[in-house]
Amino acid sequence: MKKILNNKFALVTLALVFGLVVGWLLKPGAEENHEGHEHEETDSNTTWTCSMHPQIKLGEPGDCPICGMDLIPASQASKNSSNPMVFEMTSEAVAMAQIQTSKVGGGNTGGELNLTGKIQGDEREIATLTSKFPGRVERLFITFTGEKVEKGQRIATLYSPELMSAQQELLEAAKSKSDFPQLYEAAKSKLRLWKLSDQQIDAIEKSEKVQEQFDILADQSGVVTQRNVSVGDYVSTGSVLFNVINLDKLWVLLDAYETDLSFLRIGDQINFSVAGIPGENFRAKITFIDPVIDPNTRSAKIRAEVNNTGQNLKPEMFVNATVNIKSKSGASALMVPRTAVLWSGKRSVVYVKTPGTNPPTFEMREVTLGDRMGENQEIKSGILAGEEIVTNGVFAIDAAAQLSGNYSMMNRPETKSIEVSEEFREQITAVAEAYFQVKNGLVKDDLNETKKSLGSFEERLSAVNMKLVKDQAHDRWMKILEGMNDAQQKMASADELEEARKHFSMLSFHILEMTETFGLNKEVVYKDYCPMAFGDEGAYWLSEEKNITNPYFGSSMLTCGEIRQTYLKGQPVMNLSENSSPPAAHNH
Repeated sequence: MKKILNNKFALVTLALVFGLVVGWLLKPGAEENHEGHEHEETDSNTTWTCSMHPQIKLGEPGDCPICGMDLIPASQASKNSSNPMVFEMTSEAVAMAQIQTSKVGGGNTGGELNLTGKIQGDEREIATLTSKFPGRVERLFITFTGEKVEKGQRIATLYSPELMSAQQELLEAAKSKSDFPQLYEAAKSKLRLWKLSDQQIDAIEKSEKVQEQFDILADQSGVVTQRNVSVGDYVSTGSVLFNVINLDKLWVLLDAYETDLSFLRIGDQINFSVAGIPGENFRAKITFIDPVIDPNTRSAKIRAEVNNTGQNLKPEMFVNATVNIKSKSGASALMVPRTAVLWSGKRSVVYVKTPGTNPPTFEMREVTLGDRMGENQEIKSGILAGEEIVTNGVFAIDAAAQLSGNYSMMNRPETKSIEVSEEFREQITAVAEAYFQVKNGLVKDDLNETKKSLGSFEERLSAVNMKLVKDQAHDRWMKILEGMNDAQQKMASADELEEARKHFSMLSFHILEMTETFGLNKEVVYKDYCPMAFGDEGAYWLSEEKNITNPYFGSSMLTCGEIRQTYLKGQPVMNLSENSSPPAAHNH
């Protein structure tokens, strides 16, 4: 009996051990649980947006509160950049969108203005061939339009009873011209008024016979554009027999839109071609600009004159012309292809390729436009010469950024900049220049030079006319001014270099606020950051040069730091919430 019980106990123990082993093998591993936990955590950090309304950003999936469409996951800004205006694309996406870039070149201040129009006859070369005396047309020597006429050529023969009477008067007066010379001269003058030449008058006197028919001679060379009489017609003195035009000189009439008129001047040379003479280019100079705009086409006529001695150009030929034009901004203008600019009516943006990034990243920049010059567009501010901008596929990048919930042309952060007068901006730029001298003194570890520069800074700061700003701009300036005065005074009273650097971080904060709020009249300045300043608390400063020169460490760590933001002249600064509060007091 005892043996049986021992066997049962062994079997039960064996069954329990077997069950524990099987359970351990079948249960989910810790690694799987950890992965599942990570997945849930990732899902909780996903931002969901609407493809039609990218301004909608929710922390969980669902429906768009505007249109009801399903929300989609929104990708984040470039992981390689702290700038939220930068958008990252894969190399495959760049290739599919056929994105092309080109570098912005300085000095290319011109462009070509393309105009269309047609050839027309010179209105000053239009003439009429008229009847010089009344009569019936007996014969026409010009029978169709387009026929060429030379000056002095016979164009018609007329039978004129009135001219026959005048001839008879001349013959009678010639018989008594010695007794009545005045009567004789009057008879000849009457025939001259009917444009009979002295040779014709002499022939009448010599023949002593009245001629029944007389020829009418052309007094203008040209091409007949209209025939107004036929054989048998009776014409009066001055009746128009033919209209002719001299085609040795022609007009080139071009249509210029009102936006293009400011680039055109009388005397400018145009180059043009016509479809009827392929491969040949012609030149002419602008001689007239119509002072009135056509209300239907919103364009004005531009006229150039061209010699046509070979008669190759014909009136009504269509013309394609180009005019070389220059920017009003001169050599400082930056020109880019028009395809590089996205324009929404309120603002214009370009996409700048971030150098040295893989995968490719593109920064959206708001730019100020200048003149449009043919296929080129002048950029007044927002980009620099030498930067690489997208010239093809700009819309594809912007659309991808918008659908991903990133900032785009139609979805950008609020601007921090406030518009102020040019005079005020010049005055605060002088303040910034004095600040750079203070900064450079700290870079050199020279407290005396720093304090000397502070004197110039205080002088420039006190020269700023606060009456030049109103309302919100005035309030912002007074707050910045108070902070700068306080920081400058504390720096001036510092006995140690490190103490001066502590207060310099506060001065830099207010200088950066001034720069972002009102802008400077400098082509480019940089917002630099040192993460190791003040015991790894970090500190910012404004620099006039791209190379890092650290004012918080000087020669000990001169190049420690990085560029966090670039401020370009005339470019609004977006409110991205970075450096929005003054630095905390530092304990040393």
